[in-house]
Amino acid sequence: MFALRTTLAAAATALALPFLAHASQPNDTAPTAAPAVGAPAAADARTEAITPIGDLRRGTMVTVDGTVARILDTDEFLIGDNTGNIRVDVGYPNFVPVREGDRVKVRGFVDRDFLREIYASEIVHADGRTTRLDRRSGY
Repeated sequence: MFALRTTLAAAATALALPFLAHASQPNDTAPTAAPAVGAPAAADARTEAITPIGDLRRGTMVTVDGTVARILDTDEFLIGDNTGNIRVDVGYPNFVPVREGDRVKVRGFVDRDFLREIYASEIVHADGRTTRLDRRSGY
């Protein structure tokens, strides 16, 4: 029983941490400047390695690059590349900041649930705009 509680607590922490990091930041920002010389580079969707959608693993932070195939709900859309499609959840209180056909990069956490989807923390639009997603609901 203790092992189960420990596993559940670790999973809840892993899900919450990526989203809490962006909670205090504004929603839309201009492209950010390069870090100062000698400063560690911050990982974001502009500089992070791109993972093909077909190669995504559950429980990992990823950046995917693809085209919005369909808007599924006010807070979900389907993104695709030449290796597959995956749902992207932008989370309450956010609304989908993209349109069908838009080319975007999405950074987020691939959930561990039955339905595979990315809980997005950041979306970089083709014009360089970045949308950081606030996840106040705690999931």
